[in-house]
Amino acid sequence: MKKVTGLLAVTALLSSTAIVNAETLRWARAGDALTLDPHSQNEGPSHTMRHQMYEPLMIRDTTGAFEPALATDWAPSADDPNVWVFNLRQGVKFHDGADMTAEDVVFSYERAKQPTSDMKELINSIVEVRAVDDYTIEIVTDGPNPILPANLTDLMIMDKDWTEANNTVNVQDFEGGEITYATTNTNGTGAYKLVSREPDVKTVMTRNDDYWGIDQFPMDITEIIYTPIQNPATRVAAMLSGEVNFLQDMPVQDLARVNDSDGLVVKTAPQNRVIFFGMNQGADDLEADNVDGANPLADVRVRKAMSMAINRDAIQQVVMRGQSQPAGMIAPPFVNGWTAEMDAESATDVEGAKALMAEAGYGEGFSIRLDCPNDRYINDEAICQAAVGMLGQIGVTVNLDAIPKAQHFPKITDGATDFYMLGWGVPTYDSEYIFNFLVHGREDDIGTWNGTGFDNDDLDAKIISLASNTDLEARNGDIADIWRVVQDEQLYIPIHHQVLNWGMSESLGIDVDPEDQPMVKYFSTN
Repeated sequence: MKKVTGLLAVTALLSSTAIVNAETLRWARAGDALTLDPHSQNEGPSHTMRHQMYEPLMIRDTTGAFEPALATDWAPSADDPNVWVFNLRQGVKFHDGADMTAEDVVFSYERAKQPTSDMKELINSIVEVRAVDDYTIEIVTDGPNPILPANLTDLMIMDKDWTEANNTVNVQDFEGGEITYATTNTNGTGAYKLVSREPDVKTVMTRNDDYWGIDQFPMDITEIIYTPIQNPATRVAAMLSGEVNFLQDMPVQDLARVNDSDGLVVKTAPQNRVIFFGMNQGADDLEADNVDGANPLADVRVRKAMSMAINRDAIQQVVMRGQSQPAGMIAPPFVNGWTAEMDAESATDVEGAKALMAEAGYGEGFSIRLDCPNDRYINDEAICQAAVGMLGQIGVTVNLDAIPKAQHFPKITDGATDFYMLGWGVPTYDSEYIFNFLVHGREDDIGTWNGTGFDNDDLDAKIISLASNTDLEARNGDIADIWRVVQDEQLYIPIHHQVLNWGMSESLGIDVDPEDQPMVKYFSTN
């Protein structure tokens, strides 16, 4: 009865505002954007929504290749190896009609380096951004940075004057619960303009008919109505009833049902994302366990035992209905540094895990809380539930706490969790991105998502050197060395690489993006 009630509520919400025609995209997924502030949260659904309204200097297409956005071209300076030169697109206007110039780019990059910005790790090698003229900028890095452009694809450009006028120069302190004008209002250069925003309820956008790319992209969608629907059954019911015509986060158990329905199709592709568990090995004592005066996760034997207890094949077959690829490292196959050998290193061995637990002095086991989101990843809570049973086989009693991502993620960034689920996509397609956020010690505005407490100064120095190492063979050797430490120390428990399934009306033409970031300007209708 509750499911029917939920569907009726969603149906009423959508029907009350939707213009039911081929040009309205009625888009749903499990969760909402956390914020519209372009520099506050480095989180997939938040980026996805902002990409409709804001733009970076360049983006990646569905093959991973760079495509110009607000910059038309870019290259290292011929005069200084520490400088990149970007030529900006001319004639671009913000949604309020103001011209986009180099001043706005300089302002945006400086803003993104603020302490409350979740984007700062991406540009920590930048020393200075300077405007040469209205449509040329130079980015100065701390040593040559051959992969700098790869770090800029989600770094949105804001209107300096608009931001100052609306008292939102400072990046929203999301973890601190701050709300600013930029949280629910936008003034970008993107293909769609914000009409209304009700967080966790509905966001409406309309086509920007003054968009610089109006003649370069299909731009068939004139209106976007985005509705987060957390309940999987309600989400699918909304699609089957026609109230939704584009659905991310397709429940794997309903793929055939949707694909076999008249007028609907499911499109599938591997995702550039890994799902894993993090463990707090750095604390002297844990808040979330029943062991007094000690931290069982500080012992690598315990961490390895917990990984060995996880049956990834069972999760793939039962929980994911075949829609995942078991993982042995926290890098997707898309990423420079991934190897098939390391990705095959996580094997299930319950008896071997029990022996390691006994060797570490925890033969009787212990209890611990697992923090898990319930509206972010495909079957996230169900994966955590499966892990509870698997870990129980080696004496680790797990108390599961599954909550919405808006409450879950701050636990990780604030260091308030000892055992947690996280998923990580790699928009740069390079291991440095993973190391900066998840392996480097949490200091100097680096390692903000490293909730493990792992901190190795020598390894940190090697991670930092990746940004300026122009000897690609030597750089790849360093990447391999860092991965060996990550693997040997069992910093994380890899679970699987996600597989994307998008459900949609047959009238919609769009390819699945491995970043799970559909850009509506590419959608065509027929």
